[in-house]
Amino acid sequence: MITKSSKIYIAGHKGMVGSAINRKLQSLNYTNIIFRSRKELDLLNKDDVNNFLKEENPEYIFIAAAKVGGIKANSNNQAEFLYENLTIQNNIIHSAYRQNINKLMFLGSSCIYPKNAPQPLKEDYLLTSPLEETNEGYAIAKIAGIKLCEYYNKQYKKKYVAAMPTNLYGPNDNYDLETSHVLPALINKIHFAKKNNLKKVDVWGTGNPKREFLYVDDLADACVFIMEHDISDGLYNIGTQKDITIRELVDLISNIIGFNGCINFDKSMPDGTMRKILDVSKINNLGWSYKTNLMEGIKLTYKNYLKNN
Repeated sequence: MITKSSKIYIAGHKGMVGSAINRKLQSLNYTNIIFRSRKELDLLNKDDVNNFLKEENPEYIFIAAAKVGGIKANSNNQAEFLYENLTIQNNIIHSAYRQNINKLMFLGSSCIYPKNAPQPLKEDYLLTSPLEETNEGYAIAKIAGIKLCEYYNKQYKKKYVAAMPTNLYGPNDNYDLETSHVLPALINKIHFAKKNNLKKVDVWGTGNPKREFLYVDDLADACVFIMEHDISDGLYNIGTQKDITIRELVDLISNIIGFNGCINFDKSMPDGTMRKILDVSKINNLGWSYKTNLMEGIKLTYKNYLKNN
């Protein structure tokens, strides 16, 4: 069982997910958390990763390091999203096995599920039909990570768990319009429009797709919950099981920021999957559920955006 003095390695500690896990662990008085910056450890280098885990020998690992981005970045850079994510996760998971590290959590994404799977998405729907084309490279990498954990558990009696969150947002998010996900991109665009007294904001797509959003600190809470309860293997959806249309999301963010201009939905640009909501009954049945509603989470996120951007 994990204890407050257990040695814990967070891969990707400066990203939105990794930093949230670090905040959660520190708030619970975990005292032996280790991490390395990109300059200190190249996760794309197999030997460097193996030597690092051999030297440090952590008892628990959270893999929050990944190459991530929104629909534009994903669709335009499929090769990089596939290669870099495969390499990072393979290096860490395989090195953890080589160094006899028994407990590990692999973080993925809800985009692993088939494009036309029934809603809400159950863990059992994995690999039942084709993926969404615009993020296929990223999704294939994450599916490979899930399966790698599964096979090490079966063959070598490891306890490698995979957590698949829905769309995330919160502190330390990426607001770059070229690479960001929809919610932080909208915050950036709408804030810019208000600040510069613009009358119009352009938004990709029709506004009709529905999306589920989870505040990143709730994901961190779920990750630590899984580790503390010594759940030994499997795939777990992490989300709210509540969704909202992009049009409704734009209105909500506009109201929070105080933008009263026009929203132009550019129907020539892709919508992506029309609906994507997770079935979270598996993690709920273990005793975990989310805490932060969407309005509260966006207000907290916008406050953090104003402070840091």
